[in-house]
Amino acid sequence: MGTGQKRNIAVVPQARQALDAFRNEVANELGIQPPGGYWGDIPSRTCGAVGGHMVRRMIELAEQSLASGRFPAAPGPQAR
Repeated sequence: MGTGQKRNIAVVPQARQALDAFRNEVANELGIQPPGGYWGDIPSRTCGAVGGHMVRRMIELAEQSLASGRFPAAPGPQAR
């Protein structure tokens, strides 16, 4: 998550650190050296590759949990 983006509000603020660590883990697996914190100097194609692989891994985890009978908790009502 870019530090300069003010419109992106995390639905679960506690998840930000986990998502940042996940993004850096995926970037390392792809052979991309993640920057310290600001990703604005990284080309869009590279950021898209990292994001795409993150989504693939999240879908795989969700499919595995569904196949094993472990269903994720339904999200509660969100205040807007």
